Amino acid sequence: MSQVVETRRLTTLDIARRKADGRKIVALTACHAQMAGLIDPHCDVILVGDSLGMVMHGLDSTLPVTLDMMILQAQAVMRGTRRALVVVDMPFGSYEASREQAFASAARILKETGAGAVKLEGGARFAETVTFLTQRGVPVMGHIGLTPQSIHTMGGFRVQGKGPDAPRLLLEDARAISEAGAFAIVLEGIVEPVARTIARAPEVTAPTIGIGASPFCDGQILVLEDMLGLSERTPKFVRQYGRLRAEIDAAVRLYAEEVQAGRFPDEAHTYGERQELPKV
Repeated sequence: MSQVVETRRLTTLDIARRKADGRKIVALTACHAQMAGLIDPHCDVILVGDSLGMVMHGLDSTLPVTLDMMILQAQAVMRGTRRALVVVDMPFGSYEASREQAFASAARILKETGAGAVKLEGGARFAETVTFLTQRGVPVMGHIGLTPQSIHTMGGFRVQGKGPDAPRLLLEDARAISEAGAFAIVLEGIVEPVARTIARAPEVTAPTIGIGASPFCDGQILVLEDMLGLSERTPKFVRQYGRLRAEIDAAVRLYAEEVQAGRFPDEAHTYGERQELPKV
């Protein structure tokens, strides 16, 4: 008899425990069911990031992304996965106005997608919001450092942690979000020594997940399209583990050549007349 092996989906508690047990957290973004299914066996966390505005819709930033867009793609990712904890970004304008607005947006995400947690950007100034959400049953992943939703006030995509006060302020951000109840914190675009200090700080009890930060973080995350070599340009911190852009270009070029030359479809890829079954 065949046995059915059940796969248990990881929870926020599983991820929170990684700080103590020392196992690195493997995380990637995804916004398609098929791609999410491919990375699911290898990832602990799959983030439905608002970067989908750029990689899916060709936007210049994450700012125009809506709550409806995030929910639609999170539903697709949930359908494609069985193992990883799925976390959904709260887009710009969906949580900043008040704690109540944040809860209403987060509740929609969790109820309509079945995802396991939400992620919001910002440090100490959003600690009260994180506490408000976690006390009402919404698991929250924090995000400090380079926060793409704040690029206008930051003056663009600038590395964080430079300047005399920056290291102290970033550590305070991480501590505040951790104490507020976040189960993990993304550290993005932070100079390595500062990110290392945050990752090792005893007052930051939540595990840290780096992206352009430090190898001493408790885990790492990259945008899937960047890591696979699908993006035209990638930041310094991205290592491309594939060259799919070139492979797709070559495959489509060959397809176009064969169609134009009449070599596709051939006999192997067309249907012949239906054969009569032999009479007994």
